[in-house]
Amino acid sequence: MTSSSASSVSRHPAASNPSFPPATTVLSIGSSPCAGCKFLRRKCQPDCIFSPYFHADQPHKFISVHRVFGASNVAKLLAELRPDQREDAVNSLAYEAEMRLRDPVYGCVGVISLLQRDLRQLQLQLSYARAELARYHSAAAAAAAAAGSHQFVNINAGVLGAVAADHHLGFLRGQEGAQMAARLAVNAAAYEAAPVINGTVNSASVAAGLGLLGGQLMRPSAAGGDANL
Repeated sequence: MTSSSASSVSRHPAASNPSFPPATTVLSIGSSPCAGCKFLRRKCQPDCIFSPYFHADQPHKFISVHRVFGASNVAKLLAELRPDQREDAVNSLAYEAEMRLRDPVYGCVGVISLLQRDLRQLQLQLSYARAELARYHSAAAAAAAAAGSHQFVNINAGVLGAVAADHHLGFLRGQEGAQMAARLAVNAAAYEAAPVINGTVNSASVAAGLGLLGGQLMRPSAAGGDANL
């Protein structure tokens, strides 16, 4: 009985430890191929150049790149680049391939043209906005300059008016002094020309002389006017 039970265990070694799966199952789970190797139906090697950039859950990415550029060409391109440049290159190839499949004629060039057109329109709008802003600044500066010059002209006009008034007042005072001196000279001449009668001056002759010459000796009155002597 003991020998029969031992022989049964030897015939079925897996039954003694049913918790561990077969080795083939573990190997198949651990060696999941990348999207490139899965599409090309080949075994994915540890040093596969597609494995870091074309994951198994992104099959459409590799399919697009393969349809446009070819898997062999992509492999050669990645082999010529440094490892730190490969990811950017793969992303660029994937985008170009997707755009080429959407637009077989222009591909990504059509998208670039649209972006360049939008950029030119934005630059033109920016130029218009800057020109409008510069015009507003110029108008504000001109208004400020005009206001400052107007105030300067008003100040100069006030100063010149005061100077002209003083000059006119001085001119009137000079004319008044000249007239007074002329009157005194005329009166003195008339007084000297008057005849002397009995050692006294003939006042009638002096008055007549003053009347003939038209000179009048004026003196200020108490009210501020002029009074005849």
